[in-house]
Amino acid sequence: MKKKSNITEEELVELLKNGDEKGLEVLYKNYSKALYNVIFQIVHSDELAEEALQDGFLKIWKNAISYDKGKGTIFTWMLNICRNIAIDKTRSKSFKNEQKNQNLETSVSFDKDLPIQFFPDQIGLTQVVDRLKPELREVIEMVFFKGYTQIQAAEAMKIPLGTIKTRSRNAILELRKYFTVLITLVTTILNF
Repeated sequence: MKKKSNITEEELVELLKNGDEKGLEVLYKNYSKALYNVIFQIVHSDELAEEALQDGFLKIWKNAISYDKGKGTIFTWMLNICRNIAIDKTRSKSFKNEQKNQNLETSVSFDKDLPIQFFPDQIGLTQVVDRLKPELREVIEMVFFKGYTQIQAAEAMKIPLGTIKTRSRNAILELRKYFTVLITLVTTILNF
């Protein structure tokens, strides 16, 4: 297993913003596998996932100067870039045509090295989201489970983008409260 670099996130960001290729190497070494796995979950194709990852790192390299640590970690910023590129790939005409033309042998793949896939209903997340108010639940389902951007969700639901953002934030706060209580309860039970 490769060892992670001892460079701090602040130092890494500084290297990237200064155009130092060492920063890109460290970034790729530390985060490429995790980003690839997220991309693969969206595109379901090794070839497209590799292409999207390459496009993602190119965009990260070119836009490193725009990273703002006040808005989140470097990984979160990179994850959003790669996720959006992957979603764009699935919306492309060539991707849709390829999906229609696949035979059964090529449309099913299994890679034992990939982590366990995310199935919200199997871990009870769907039931937790179902407890939210209907307007909050609908936004969470569209943005997080179906992969819509907030702009697309606003258009689909025919409501202002600001309302989508507010509902997303409120839903996340509600879910955070629920999970905080759940973690406290589990910790208490385990400490007996």
